[in-house]
Amino acid sequence: MRLFTCSSFSLLIFNLPLTSAPRLTSETMAKDMTLWWGSGSPPCWRVLIALEEKNLQGYNQKLLSFEKGEHKSKEVMDVNPRGQLPAFKFGDIVINESYGACFFLESKFKSQGTKLIPDCAGSDNNCALIALIMQRVFEGNTLHQKMADVFMYNRRVPENERHESAFKRLKETLTTELQMWEGHLKKTPGGFLAGENFSMADVIVFPSVALLLRMGLSEDKYPKLAEYYKKLQGRPSVKATWPPTWKETPGQELLKDI
Repeated sequence: MRLFTCSSFSLLIFNLPLTSAPRLTSETMAKDMTLWWGSGSPPCWRVLIALEEKNLQGYNQKLLSFEKGEHKSKEVMDVNPRGQLPAFKFGDIVINESYGACFFLESKFKSQGTKLIPDCAGSDNNCALIALIMQRVFEGNTLHQKMADVFMYNRRVPENERHESAFKRLKETLTTELQMWEGHLKKTPGGFLAGENFSMADVIVFPSVALLLRMGLSEDKYPKLAEYYKKLQGRPSVKATWPPTWKETPGQELLKDI
Protein backbone atom coordinates (compact mmCIF):
# COMPACT_ATOMS: atom_id res chain seq x y z
CA MET A 1 0.00 0.00 0.00
CA ARG A 2 1.36 3.48 -0.90
CA LEU A 3 1.54 5.80 2.09
CA PHE A 4 1.72 8.98 0.02
CA THR A 5 0.79 10.06 -3.48
CA CYS A 6 3.42 12.06 -5.39
CA SER A 7 1.59 15.32 -4.72
CA SER A 8 1.11 14.67 -1.02
CA PHE A 9 4.78 13.71 -0.63
CA SER A 10 5.79 17.00 -2.25
CA LEU A 11 3.64 18.89 0.21
CA LEU A 12 5.26 17.01 3.07
CA ILE A 13 8.90 17.66 2.15
CA PHE A 14 8.24 21.35 1.50
CA ASN A 15 6.50 21.64 4.87
CA LEU A 16 3.17 22.59 3.36
CA PRO A 17 -0.17 21.64 4.88
CA LEU A 18 -1.01 18.02 4.17
CA THR A 19 -4.59 16.87 3.93
CA SER A 20 -4.75 13.25 5.05
CA ALA A 21 -6.88 10.73 3.21
CA PRO A 22 -9.98 9.56 5.05
CA ARG A 23 -9.25 6.64 7.36
CA LEU A 24 -11.13 3.41 6.95
CA THR A 25 -13.07 2.70 10.13
CA SER A 26 -13.58 -0.75 11.58
CA GLU A 27 -17.24 -0.48 10.60
CA THR A 28 -16.27 0.24 6.99
CA MET A 29 -13.83 -2.67 6.97
CA ALA A 30 -16.40 -5.00 8.50
CA LYS A 31 -18.86 -4.24 5.71
CA ASP A 32 -16.42 -5.90 3.30
CA MET A 33 -16.63 -9.13 5.32
CA THR A 34 -19.09 -11.99 4.97
CA LEU A 35 -19.33 -15.00 7.26
CA TRP A 36 -21.40 -18.09 6.52
CA TRP A 37 -21.85 -20.05 9.74
CA GLY A 38 -23.88 -22.65 11.62
CA SER A 39 -25.17 -22.45 15.19
CA GLY A 40 -23.37 -24.61 17.78
CA SER A 41 -20.37 -25.39 15.57
CA PRO A 42 -17.13 -24.71 17.50
CA PRO A 43 -15.19 -23.79 14.31
CA CYS A 44 -17.87 -21.24 13.40
CA TRP A 45 -18.05 -19.89 16.93
CA ARG A 46 -14.29 -19.27 17.00
CA VAL A 47 -14.55 -16.85 14.10
CA LEU A 48 -17.58 -15.12 15.59
CA ILE A 49 -15.72 -14.56 18.87
CA ALA A 50 -12.60 -13.32 17.06
CA LEU A 51 -14.66 -10.77 15.10
CA GLU A 52 -16.20 -9.49 18.33
CA GLU A 53 -12.86 -9.29 20.12
CA LYS A 54 -11.40 -7.26 17.25
CA ASN A 55 -14.37 -4.83 17.35
CA LEU A 56 -15.52 -5.80 13.86
CA GLN A 57 -19.24 -5.69 14.38
CA GLY A 58 -21.39 -4.90 11.36
CA TYR A 59 -20.03 -7.58 9.04
CA ASN A 60 -22.36 -9.48 6.72
CA GLN A 61 -23.39 -12.83 8.13
CA LYS A 62 -25.55 -15.70 7.01
CA LEU A 63 -26.73 -18.22 9.60
CA LEU A 64 -27.32 -21.55 7.87
CA SER A 65 -28.96 -24.78 9.00
CA PHE A 66 -26.89 -27.96 9.03
CA GLU A 67 -30.10 -29.98 9.45
CA LYS A 68 -31.53 -28.53 6.22
CA GLY A 69 -28.26 -29.06 4.37
CA GLU A 70 -27.87 -25.35 3.67
CA HIS A 71 -24.08 -25.65 4.04
CA LYS A 72 -24.15 -27.64 0.77
CA SER A 73 -25.95 -24.89 -1.14
CA LYS A 74 -24.46 -23.43 -4.32
CA GLU A 75 -23.82 -20.15 -2.50
CA VAL A 76 -21.58 -21.87 0.03
CA MET A 77 -19.99 -24.27 -2.46
CA ASP A 78 -18.95 -21.31 -4.60
CA VAL A 79 -16.96 -19.99 -1.64
CA ASN A 80 -15.96 -23.29 -0.07
CA PRO A 81 -16.01 -26.26 -2.48
CA ARG A 82 -15.92 -28.64 0.50
CA GLY A 83 -19.35 -27.42 1.55
CA GLN A 84 -18.22 -26.82 5.12
CA LEU A 85 -18.74 -24.01 7.59
CA PRO A 86 -17.45 -21.52 8.46
CA ALA A 87 -16.80 -19.83 5.15
CA PHE A 88 -15.28 -16.36 5.47
CA LYS A 89 -14.67 -13.70 2.86
CA PHE A 90 -13.00 -10.30 3.20
CA GLY A 91 -13.09 -8.42 -0.08
CA ASP A 92 -11.57 -10.88 -2.54
CA ILE A 93 -9.85 -12.89 0.20
CA VAL A 94 -11.46 -16.22 1.06
CA ILE A 95 -10.53 -18.23 4.17
CA ASN A 96 -12.48 -21.38 4.91
CA GLU A 97 -10.54 -22.73 7.89
CA SER A 98 -11.48 -21.33 11.28
CA TYR A 99 -7.89 -21.25 12.53
CA GLY A 100 -6.84 -19.36 9.40
CA ALA A 101 -9.68 -16.85 9.70
CA CYS A 102 -8.89 -16.15 13.37
CA PHE A 103 -5.18 -15.68 12.72
CA PHE A 104 -5.91 -13.49 9.70
CA LEU A 105 -8.16 -11.21 11.77
CA GLU A 106 -5.53 -10.89 14.48
CA SER A 107 -2.81 -10.12 11.93
CA LYS A 108 -4.88 -7.67 9.90
CA PHE A 109 -6.30 -5.83 12.92
CA LYS A 110 -3.42 -6.28 15.36
CA SER A 111 -3.81 -2.92 17.08
CA GLN A 112 -7.60 -3.02 17.22
CA GLY A 113 -9.69 -4.51 20.00
CA THR A 114 -8.24 -7.30 22.12
CA LYS A 115 -4.64 -8.23 21.35
CA LEU A 116 -5.01 -11.99 21.04
CA ILE A 117 -1.31 -12.70 20.46
CA PRO A 118 1.26 -10.43 22.18
CA ASP A 119 4.26 -8.95 20.43
CA CYS A 120 7.43 -10.98 20.83
CA ALA A 121 10.09 -8.35 20.13
CA GLY A 122 12.18 -7.24 23.09
CA SER A 123 10.73 -9.55 25.72
CA ASP A 124 11.64 -13.14 26.51
CA ASN A 125 8.55 -13.36 28.72
CA ASN A 126 6.32 -12.38 25.81
CA CYS A 127 8.03 -14.91 23.55
CA ALA A 128 7.42 -17.63 26.12
CA LEU A 129 3.79 -16.55 26.36
CA ILE A 130 3.39 -16.69 22.59
CA ALA A 131 4.83 -20.20 22.61
CA LEU A 132 2.28 -21.24 25.26
CA ILE A 133 -0.59 -19.66 23.33
CA MET A 134 0.44 -21.48 20.15
CA GLN A 135 0.80 -24.76 22.03
CA ARG A 136 -2.72 -24.47 23.44
CA VAL A 137 -4.17 -23.29 20.13
CA PHE A 138 -2.94 -26.32 18.21
CA GLU A 139 -3.66 -28.71 21.04
CA GLY A 140 -7.21 -27.45 20.67
CA ASN A 141 -7.38 -29.22 17.33
CA THR A 142 -6.57 -32.53 19.04
CA LEU A 143 -9.26 -31.92 21.66
CA HIS A 144 -11.84 -31.10 18.99
CA GLN A 145 -10.99 -34.19 16.95
CA LYS A 146 -11.30 -36.53 19.94
CA MET A 147 -14.63 -34.93 20.83
CA ALA A 148 -15.88 -35.40 17.27
CA ASP A 149 -14.83 -39.06 17.28
CA VAL A 150 -17.23 -39.64 20.18
CA PHE A 151 -20.04 -37.28 19.11
CA MET A 152 -20.13 -38.50 15.52
CA TYR A 153 -19.55 -42.22 16.02
CA ASN A 154 -23.18 -43.24 15.44
CA ARG A 155 -23.48 -40.93 12.43
CA ARG A 156 -20.26 -41.96 10.75
CA VAL A 157 -20.30 -45.69 11.40
CA PRO A 158 -23.07 -47.81 9.85
CA GLU A 159 -25.21 -49.54 12.47
CA ASN A 160 -24.10 -53.03 11.49
CA GLU A 161 -20.43 -52.00 11.88
CA ARG A 162 -20.69 -50.42 15.31
CA HIS A 163 -19.02 -52.08 18.28
CA GLU A 164 -19.45 -51.11 21.89
CA SER A 165 -15.79 -51.86 22.54
CA ALA A 166 -14.71 -49.42 19.81
CA PHE A 167 -16.97 -46.69 21.17
CA LYS A 168 -15.64 -47.35 24.67
CA ARG A 169 -12.05 -46.88 23.47
CA LEU A 170 -12.97 -43.55 21.88
CA LYS A 171 -14.50 -42.36 25.15
CA GLU A 172 -11.42 -43.49 27.08
CA THR A 173 -9.21 -41.54 24.67
CA LEU A 174 -11.36 -38.45 25.19
CA THR A 175 -11.21 -38.93 28.97
CA THR A 176 -7.41 -38.91 28.87
CA GLU A 177 -7.44 -35.76 26.75
CA LEU A 178 -9.85 -33.99 29.12
CA GLN A 179 -7.71 -34.85 32.11
CA MET A 180 -4.79 -33.19 30.31
CA TRP A 181 -6.79 -29.98 29.84
CA GLU A 182 -7.91 -30.09 33.45
CA GLY A 183 -4.21 -30.18 34.33
CA HIS A 184 -3.42 -27.27 32.01
CA LEU A 185 -5.94 -25.08 33.83
CA LYS A 186 -4.60 -26.04 37.25
CA LYS A 187 -1.17 -24.75 36.22
CA THR A 188 -2.30 -21.50 34.60
CA PRO A 189 -3.00 -18.43 36.77
CA GLY A 190 -5.83 -16.08 35.92
CA GLY A 191 -8.35 -18.64 34.77
CA PHE A 192 -7.43 -18.46 31.08
CA LEU A 193 -5.72 -21.12 28.99
CA ALA A 194 -2.45 -19.24 28.44
CA GLY A 195 -1.42 -16.68 31.03
CA GLU A 196 -3.47 -14.13 32.89
CA ASN A 197 -5.27 -12.62 29.90
CA PHE A 198 -7.76 -13.75 27.29
CA SER A 199 -5.86 -14.83 24.17
CA MET A 200 -6.11 -16.65 20.86
CA ALA A 201 -5.96 -19.90 22.82
CA ASP A 202 -9.30 -19.05 24.43
CA VAL A 203 -10.84 -17.98 21.11
CA ILE A 204 -9.97 -21.37 19.64
CA VAL A 205 -10.62 -23.73 22.56
CA PHE A 206 -13.53 -22.22 24.52
CA PRO A 207 -16.20 -23.21 21.96
CA SER A 208 -15.11 -26.85 22.26
CA VAL A 209 -15.22 -26.70 26.05
CA ALA A 210 -18.68 -25.14 25.92
CA LEU A 211 -19.90 -27.95 23.67
CA LEU A 212 -18.47 -30.55 26.06
CA LEU A 213 -20.42 -29.09 28.97
CA ARG A 214 -23.56 -28.85 26.87
CA MET A 215 -23.23 -32.53 26.00
CA GLY A 216 -23.27 -33.49 29.67
CA LEU A 217 -19.63 -33.43 30.80
CA SER A 218 -19.56 -33.73 34.60
CA GLU A 219 -18.67 -30.50 36.40
CA ASP A 220 -17.74 -32.58 39.47
CA LYS A 221 -15.22 -34.70 37.56
CA TYR A 222 -13.77 -31.71 35.70
CA PRO A 223 -14.05 -28.73 38.06
CA LYS A 224 -11.39 -26.62 36.34
CA LEU A 225 -12.99 -26.99 32.92
CA ALA A 226 -16.36 -26.13 34.47
CA GLU A 227 -14.86 -23.08 36.20
CA TYR A 228 -13.24 -21.97 32.95
CA TYR A 229 -16.55 -22.37 31.11
CA LYS A 230 -18.43 -20.28 33.66
CA LYS A 231 -15.74 -17.58 33.67
CA LEU A 232 -15.88 -17.06 29.90
CA GLN A 233 -19.63 -17.53 29.64
CA GLY A 234 -20.09 -13.95 30.78
CA ARG A 235 -17.48 -12.41 28.48
CA PRO A 236 -19.12 -9.88 26.10
CA SER A 237 -17.78 -11.52 22.93
CA VAL A 238 -19.07 -14.91 24.08
CA LYS A 239 -22.47 -13.61 25.19
CA ALA A 240 -22.92 -11.72 21.91
CA THR A 241 -22.24 -14.86 19.84
CA TRP A 242 -23.89 -17.52 21.99
CA PRO A 243 -25.36 -20.19 19.65
CA PRO A 244 -29.01 -19.29 19.07
CA THR A 245 -30.07 -22.94 18.87
CA TRP A 246 -28.63 -23.51 22.35
CA LYS A 247 -30.98 -20.90 23.73
CA GLU A 248 -33.93 -22.77 22.30
CA THR A 249 -33.08 -26.40 23.06
CA PRO A 250 -31.82 -28.32 26.12
CA GLY A 251 -28.40 -29.94 26.31
CA GLN A 252 -27.75 -33.69 26.18
CA GLU A 253 -26.19 -36.33 28.42
CA LEU A 254 -23.92 -38.11 25.96
CA LEU A 255 -20.81 -37.42 28.06
CA LYS A 256 -22.22 -37.91 31.54
CA ASP A 257 -20.10 -41.05 32.11
CA ILE A 258 -16.85 -39.61 30.70
